[in-house]
Amino acid sequence: MSEKTYGVGVVGYGFMGKTHTFGYHAIPFFYKELPINFALKGVCVRRPETIDAAVKEGKFEFGTTNFQDLLDRDDIHIIHVCTPNNLHRDQVIQAAEAGKHIYCDKPLGSSYAECQDMVAALVNSSPDIVTQVALQYRFYPCTMRAKELMDEGFLGKIYSFRASYLHASSADPNKPLKWKLDKEKGGGGVLYDLGSHVLDLINFLLGEPTRIFCETHTAVAERKHAETGELTKVETDDLALMLVRTADGALGSVEATKIATGTNDELRVEIHGEKGAMRFNLMDPNWLEVFDVRDKSGPLGGDRGFKKIETVSRYPEPGGLFPAPACNIGWLRSHVACLHNFLSAVGGKEEAHLTIPGAAELQRQLDAAYTSAETGTWQEL
Repeated sequence: MSEKTYGVGVVGYGFMGKTHTFGYHAIPFFYKELPINFALKGVCVRRPETIDAAVKEGKFEFGTTNFQDLLDRDDIHIIHVCTPNNLHRDQVIQAAEAGKHIYCDKPLGSSYAECQDMVAALVNSSPDIVTQVALQYRFYPCTMRAKELMDEGFLGKIYSFRASYLHASSADPNKPLKWKLDKEKGGGGVLYDLGSHVLDLINFLLGEPTRIFCETHTAVAERKHAETGELTKVETDDLALMLVRTADGALGSVEATKIATGTNDELRVEIHGEKGAMRFNLMDPNWLEVFDVRDKSGPLGGDRGFKKIETVSRYPEPGGLFPAPACNIGWLRSHVACLHNFLSAVGGKEEAHLTIPGAAELQRQLDAAYTSAETGTWQEL
């Protein structure tokens, strides 16, 4: 490992800023060797009165309300963008122009056009910049094992698939309108927020789709604004339903919703092929279930049926050592693994995924879904 210490700056210290910061503190416990030496240098927050609390909690060296303070520091080499979607474009471009490595929360921007601007900025910046977008559901052992089996051709020709990401966070009509429900700040609704994750998994496991059809729905037309208290029209979607066609001809459904009453954080994927099937549910993330038509059937079922592969915390080395490979997995652990992949890429040991150009392509697909919803037509990708 290089003796260089990479300084880290985080802009935005809300829920996701804390999650990203937690990853740095947790990595030494989960991996026997650090991918690079790092130090948490600076955190940029929105309000001056929250600086001291953010510095103390995250164990940063300093805090600020001016993003430029992070960019001007020669001892800061990595920038984490954890702000609302409408701020990503300018912050990513500024970080690229300053020659910083960039780890950005999803979705990449509040429109595909903004993502194109970010990609252009990277083209014009240092070729050594490493970028990654925090699509952490790629980094559960069950999804990683599913990817291995898909790459091995375990299912043969893929016939169909269904994927859904179910939340109930907008089912309450009295929930105030915060930035994720504000089109000006988020650019979109649940399709951007949750749909980015579930559609990314389809890309990850099945490859990029070629056609998409979408319908969206807003269940609550007006909500009280969290800051002003005024009753405000909701311009973002609570539910998005998509039909997706892959390059190999498979047809599947993709759903993202925040009005699935009774759910918590439920991301389900099922894939059906000529040789078998697989499925997982990240509310029960310790297992990948697989069905193999090559298993012998019989009068009492024989050996045929869905089998549960115990993926639990069985990360490949150098991970999986703490608390133990057999211990159950959790949401934060996937973020730690995602961050470790990025830092390993900065150190030249892994390939970053999904990069900013890759996430821009994902956003193109999401915007095509919105166009489909507006026009009622299939969109070619």
